[in-house]
Amino acid sequence: MELFKNPNFDFLGKQKPFIILSLVLIAAGVASLIVKGGPRYGIDFKGGALMYVRFAQQPPMDELRSALAERIQGEISVQDVVGSDEVMVSTELASETELAEARRLMIETLNARFGSQDGRPDFNNAGQQVIADRLREALPKKNVALSEDQLQALAAALREFRDTPPRSGLIRNFDELAAVPGATPEIIATLKEEFSLAPFAIRSVEIVGPKIGRELRQQAIMATLLALAGMLVYIAFRFEWIYGVAAVLAVFHDVVITIGLFSLTNKEISLTVVAALLTLVGYSMNDTIVVFDRIRENLKVLRKLKFPELVNASINQTLNRTVMTSGLTFITVLALLVFGGQVLHGFAFALTVGILVGTYSSIFIASPILIFWHGVLERRKKARLAGAPARRTAVDRDSVKAVKG
Repeated sequence: MELFKNPNFDFLGKQKPFIILSLVLIAAGVASLIVKGGPRYGIDFKGGALMYVRFAQQPPMDELRSALAERIQGEISVQDVVGSDEVMVSTELASETELAEARRLMIETLNARFGSQDGRPDFNNAGQQVIADRLREALPKKNVALSEDQLQALAAALREFRDTPPRSGLIRNFDELAAVPGATPEIIATLKEEFSLAPFAIRSVEIVGPKIGRELRQQAIMATLLALAGMLVYIAFRFEWIYGVAAVLAVFHDVVITIGLFSLTNKEISLTVVAALLTLVGYSMNDTIVVFDRIRENLKVLRKLKFPELVNASINQTLNRTVMTSGLTFITVLALLVFGGQVLHGFAFALTVGILVGTYSSIFIASPILIFWHGVLERRKKARLAGAPARRTAVDRDSVKAVKG
């Protein structure tokens, strides 16, 4: 499929606005990073507690923030998960002891503010053993006899039913449990007496220690640098070293702008974002190599063209491929950005920005670097040629003197 037939756009004639745009974005991003003391790392990198909580209705965000801020010191982040009644609660803490305490305090705070106050355990957040223990004590009073194996199997079935979609950890009425095999009316009546139903369910709690967070951050930086170094070596071997330098500088430009935009928009950098950055490195590099490969082919075919004209012709020849590949990929990541929810938001944002920046950097950043270096080589060559006759003349004069002598 050809979107453009025999395109002949003067891309390199329009390079200055894009170079200026890149310089502005890089300067703004670096300034933001300096002012904020670096990127805003997520729990994965700085250590902390992360908890996903599902509510029976629209989460009371302000009430939840104030309740947690009263009991937990340090920075508290409460974000709603787009497209659901879930919230993501995270807190940054300094030690493993504080992390474990934060987990306990977050659960206690939710129970105190939104749970039952009658002292009964909450069924939505009870584990299998708690359910089994309460039933073991209460069922004999109802003249219901179950063996230990039957009791454990029933508790496991109740917990599994509660945690599977569409309930996903949240039972709104005990009568829903009638669908569980073995849940007789007597057992359901016992559950109503022994348990309460909180309007929330703690889906998961993750704890990352500060030491592990630092190690992950160092490994992420090293992975990115090694990827760039490996690609530099590969391109230098396949083409020439200047091609590798130009490609790596263009990719580095893409990564710096993307990280800068994360800082400007105050978004967190997590492990998924690092995965997106590494994906961006590969994507942008691949797009640049396609252009460079066409330039190398045209050096043999279009010898009469000046080098800038040859580069511009190569870009036009790969334009259909660039637009199709980048366009379809951009539509995909844009859908992830809009509909992917909070968990995938950072990943999708990095790729959305990266594809836009990476596509134009192959044309307006990497290619001009090649042209600049080619111009340097041409000027050196002319300088050598201009100096050669002078040296020969001096040699000839010395020869003449020697002959006369």
